[in-house]
Amino acid sequence: MDILFVHWNVDPAIFRIGGFELRWYSLLFVSGFILGWYIVRWMFRREGVSEKLLDPLLYMLLICTIVGARLGHCIFYQPDYYFGSWSGFWEIFMPWKGGLASHGGTVALVIGVYWFGRKYGPKNNFDPWWIYDRIVIPICFAGAMIRFGNLFNSEIYGDVTSLPWGFVFERRGETEPKHPTQLYEALSYILLGLGLVWAYVKRLDKLRRGEIFGIFFTILFGVRFLIEFIKEPQVGFEEGMLLNMGQLLSIPFIIGGIAVIVWARLHNGPAAIVRPAPAKKEPTHHAHAIN
Repeated sequence: MDILFVHWNVDPAIFRIGGFELRWYSLLFVSGFILGWYIVRWMFRREGVSEKLLDPLLYMLLICTIVGARLGHCIFYQPDYYFGSWSGFWEIFMPWKGGLASHGGTVALVIGVYWFGRKYGPKNNFDPWWIYDRIVIPICFAGAMIRFGNLFNSEIYGDVTSLPWGFVFERRGETEPKHPTQLYEALSYILLGLGLVWAYVKRLDKLRRGEIFGIFFTILFGVRFLIEFIKEPQVGFEEGMLLNMGQLLSIPFIIGGIAVIVWARLHNGPAAIVRPAPAKKEPTHHAHAIN
């Protein structure tokens, strides 16, 4: 019966040269941002927005994701370690040592995108809500890439399962098959991303500004909330908790997503970009020459 399970023993490093190693996680993390850049470029071209905004948008997203996700992990999952000593505190600035939390990254992205929309939107006919609706689509696919990276790292997996697609994470010393929750999340994010692409292409004229953003929050963190039930605890204090930290942090995002959908339907304008109508030219009156 054991042969049905996946015996996972993949090296997390693609190659090593001396003290340097390139890991699958790093490659997939960066690839997610590159893929997102091309998706946003397609949207900008489709709606006639200047492509000069792509690079500052990418830099802002990259910085917010890394800084927010790192702080989220340090604050919510291991505050005693990172804020209990100077050596731990300095490790906050070393994200390569591991420890990123998607909820923290999401908060930072919401703040960063709002700043971007306020800074660049007025001259380009969009506001923060317009950016929110578009940026969550590539985030779905980038998030899936990061979860694939977690799989290559043999981390953030689930409880014991008897299902035939269970993974035996041999590099972690596991001998029993566990739920590959990294794949559950990655596939969920991909399906959500495809659904939002369909809504963007086919239903944009019927959606209100902010509605795609609200749908993203509600579904993504709703799925995350459910999958957490079969995840192993990430840190010691989660042992015995009715809801783990990932679930507790997901609840405000789910409620916020529902609230945004309702608010957008009642108060917000159309999701499609609205350009000001060209000013009408006044008729020109020509003086008649006197012969």
